[in-house]
Amino acid sequence: MLEIDGLRLIEPARYAEHGYPYEEWALLRREAPLTQIEPPGWPAFWALTKHADIIEVSKQPENFLNAPGMTLVRERSDNQEVSQQIRTIINMDPPDHRKYRQVATRFFTPRAIKALDPLVRETARKLVDGLGAEGECDFITDIASLHPLKVIARILGVPESDEPFILKLTNELFGGEDPEFQRGEDRMQAMRGLFMEFWEYFGKIMQDRRAKPRDDLASLFANARIDGEPMGELETMGYCLIAFTAGHETTRGAIGGGMQALIDNPEQRGRWAREPELTATAIDEIVRFVTPVNHMVRTAARDYVLRGQKICKGDRLVLFYASANRDEEVFDGPDELHLDRYPNRHLGFGIGEHFCLGAHLARMTSGSLFRELVSRIEYIEPAGTPLRTASNLVPGLKHMPIRYRLASAT
Repeated sequence: MLEIDGLRLIEPARYAEHGYPYEEWALLRREAPLTQIEPPGWPAFWALTKHADIIEVSKQPENFLNAPGMTLVRERSDNQEVSQQIRTIINMDPPDHRKYRQVATRFFTPRAIKALDPLVRETARKLVDGLGAEGECDFITDIASLHPLKVIARILGVPESDEPFILKLTNELFGGEDPEFQRGEDRMQAMRGLFMEFWEYFGKIMQDRRAKPRDDLASLFANARIDGEPMGELETMGYCLIAFTAGHETTRGAIGGGMQALIDNPEQRGRWAREPELTATAIDEIVRFVTPVNHMVRTAARDYVLRGQKICKGDRLVLFYASANRDEEVFDGPDELHLDRYPNRHLGFGIGEHFCLGAHLARMTSGSLFRELVSRIEYIEPAGTPLRTASNLVPGLKHMPIRYRLASAT
């Protein structure tokens, strides 16, 4: 029987200390691509590590549900109470999911996102200009965190002065088990306090947009209607949560991890600088290589046979996207960064019903910043040890000291 340390797959502290468990996933893909894991202190789950299996499960929302919980939490669920306060489209199943997703779909079409290009480019240039010609910085806190934050804040209509507060909430929400971001040892109390602040802040914004609608995404959420009736407060706050936090955190992860990959692969970075037309394939390759969202959970709605094994009703399945994105049966040289990789069937934005609503915006935001950076970097190297967030959901870099020299903008 294959021996796998289940905690290596799911314990947030292990991700902070060792990064993604690529070796364990490779072993599972090779010898036990679908296996039950029973890590101490965590619920038992089926680990899905193969690209094809994750697609099969993701495309059957009638058999594999999101609503019971999209992520794996400890047996003493500190998020249980919180999950009852907000309802997001990620936690919905058909037919509700399709109805609520339609609320924002038109805002995130390729045509709608294209209109934001000048804003996104301007934001990228200002941030890079702000670094100065040469020096040292923390790439995550000074660049990777700020660019998607500023873009999403402008789109949603949040004042620039409130951006530090939004960033603080995001860090505490996704880094709740990270000593740097957690509010205290009592995680239940900390999460309750976090969501009270979230509800108070965005509740006021929603109230304002109902009274005085503007041309922003917050107004769209505040005045949305479902089946002819105003969208409920749980769902309205759920949209705020997804847009203001998840929409920022995942792009930050791709930018931070992408820059680390470009530092490690200077020949790829140089080619991108010479061939800016690579941007579209380069961004998809960075998303594949980094995979900012590590996993999602599905719950079996009924008995099901997958890869010859019986999945019982009520079983949890953990879809490890980061493993699927290194699947040797799908990708040549899966552990290598190839910015011209095409086709690129990565699952970094998910697949099926829950394909990332903001994928086009994420590509544009990341692409604009990387184009600005790679065209101007003359020299870049690590200036310290990178640190990763203690999270099993979005275990991206939280600090990355670099030393650099930049050319002037052209």
